[in-house]
Amino acid sequence: MRFFSDNAASVHPAVLEAMAAANHVDTAYDGDAISASLNGVMSDLFETEVTVLWVATGTAANSLALASLCPPYGSVLCHKDAHIQNDECGAPEFYTHGAKLSLIDGEGAKITADALSAKLAATPGGVHWAQPYALSITNATEYGRVYAPAEVAALGDVAKAHGLCFHMDGARFANAIAHLGCAPADVTWRAGVDVLSFGFVKNGGMSTECLVYFDKAKAAGVVERRKRAGHLLSKGRYLAAQIVALLKDDVWLANARAANAGAQRLAQACGSRLLHPVEANEVFVRLTPEDAARLRAQGFDFYDWAEGEVRFVVSWDQPLAETTAFAAAIAAL
Repeated sequence: MRFFSDNAASVHPAVLEAMAAANHVDTAYDGDAISASLNGVMSDLFETEVTVLWVATGTAANSLALASLCPPYGSVLCHKDAHIQNDECGAPEFYTHGAKLSLIDGEGAKITADALSAKLAATPGGVHWAQPYALSITNATEYGRVYAPAEVAALGDVAKAHGLCFHMDGARFANAIAHLGCAPADVTWRAGVDVLSFGFVKNGGMSTECLVYFDKAKAAGVVERRKRAGHLLSKGRYLAAQIVALLKDDVWLANARAANAGAQRLAQACGSRLLHPVEANEVFVRLTPEDAARLRAQGFDFYDWAEGEVRFVVSWDQPLAETTAFAAAIAAL
């Protein structure tokens, strides 16, 4: 029973059906009817006019977004545990042609407005230092914490006051919204976010993520960057179809709620072993090597995060019987 990563989850049936329905001749690249519908579909979801483009991976989404927001000689402020810092093999630096990632600490991989202000105050001006051009946060964070609208808005205020563009890595944006119960707009553009990397692969998609620009001007040149990066797929309608299928009838939210609920079942069994509050679909736990071995011997697979720490991830399609059995095994340690 796999609790290793939601990247390994199955593809939602609605996605497979939508891809099959798209399996007919249409204009190549992003000229097809489904791709052309994305701006309207996403504008309805976010209650404002947006510019949307699909890409195949989250790393590409983040890197293309940051390249459109920060010049090669600038810096992007992010958490020291951010995915763009630790898990993208230098892709943000590569796509921006050398922009520096400038790191900020904070509990649960969250940046506070005070920490951001302090970082900016400590950054010297002048030609010898990379000047900040953008702020990037992850919601839900790399430790499964969720930024509330007020927290994002506080960061947005600081960013705006200092002329920074504001990017949100939303690989698990669906899980964050499922936890918050707010409108997607409340935690994005209404709070000052300029561009969102909206994740679908972890939440029922097969091979698509998308960029959502809330400021059309900041999207200038991004379609050319996507082409230059090799991410303008010839049959883009299959990526667009996945997005539309998951948004229809709020399948994306139902999937995220199911994953979050499973994580809560595990959290209740973990008790004092928990390292962080569980707000999305990830559970971080203190576990001795002996206890980890006992769980694995019972058929449970999970990720060794650090010494004495492990991560459990519940996927959208995780059967109730599996989360129930895993919770019982944890409680019995």
